[in-house]
Amino acid sequence: MGLFRKIFLAAAAALTVLFAAVPASAAEAPSVSAQAAVLYDPLSGAVLYEKNGGVVLPMASTTKIMTALLAFESGRAGEVVEITAEMVAVEGSSMGLAAGDRLTLGSIARGMMMASGNDGANAIALYLGGSAEGFAEMMNARAAEIGMENTRFVTPSGLDAEGHGTTARDMALLGAEAMRCADFADTVGAASQTVEFLSPEKTVRYENHNRLLQLYADCTGIKTGFTKKAGRCLVSAAERDGAQLICVTLNAPDDWNDHIALFEYGFAQFETRAIVPDGAQYAVPVAGGAAETILCRAQGEAAVTLHRDAAVTASVSLPRFVYAPLEAGEQLGSVTYRVNGSVVAQIPIVSAEAAVPADTRSGFQKWLDRLRRPA
Repeated sequence: MGLFRKIFLAAAAALTVLFAAVPASAAEAPSVSAQAAVLYDPLSGAVLYEKNGGVVLPMASTTKIMTALLAFESGRAGEVVEITAEMVAVEGSSMGLAAGDRLTLGSIARGMMMASGNDGANAIALYLGGSAEGFAEMMNARAAEIGMENTRFVTPSGLDAEGHGTTARDMALLGAEAMRCADFADTVGAASQTVEFLSPEKTVRYENHNRLLQLYADCTGIKTGFTKKAGRCLVSAAERDGAQLICVTLNAPDDWNDHIALFEYGFAQFETRAIVPDGAQYAVPVAGGAAETILCRAQGEAAVTLHRDAAVTASVSLPRFVYAPLEAGEQLGSVTYRVNGSVVAQIPIVSAEAAVPADTRSGFQKWLDRLRRPA
């Protein structure tokens, strides 16, 4: 569209689109053992289940989700790290690193996520952050970017520390963000990882501590955690029929069954649906065009996860008129889909044809132009 073309958007006719409700008994939300729990749909941003989701609690080794994410996002995963005595001077679970070992940063991250190695977490922190404190600043900065408003990272491993805590809601956001990273998702979705040490030259196979991968067919990751203070913690992801859900439990004695029950509850009561425009065309007046109107249509589709009984309304927003010239395929407006007043999707409306400027020459000028044409 030209620089000086004005488009005045106005709400056009609103139409209601009702999705057929799928007959199903309204399943009751499960009772879970967790002190705090959240079931989260990353696509729509909807929290499908919540129990004390905003309560700040320790998260144990689920902390390592952030540690691994920063390693994979650093662009330095292929760099070779020489393990120092300071890196392995940490208590708790270990991936068996020793001072003098040499392996890539990415290898450390993969081994750490399998074995929940505190030594691996410490090595990543010191290599990327220079110190535990420096890496904690990196962790908290990334958390702020994700929207984790009630989280404070102090340690890279999740060992108990004063002020180290999060909420189930925040961990759901972190889990969803981490699973968008291909290297991270590939790592945590595997039953095991084989890590090559460059010095001393050896290969070590690490088994994934996340038993949910074996217990629940739809599980795709993510991370377990435990300390006496935090109890059993688990962040997991599952996919079914293209829909992804993230589940978080903090201090859950029966976490495997909690997650299975919550996923089944979510997949049974919610479904990801394609919102596809009905193919309707709209006519928009053209100022200065050879034709009085131009046809346009909604283009594309959206996917949203909604309750089976959700009624979706659609409203069309189009300009009162457009100026010629106008190319085909230019966005002129949108169809906005809402549930209970909340926007769940928007699909652009584009011009289906070009708007050609009107021929403003006089009759005499047209006659002269015809005479000048080559025979």
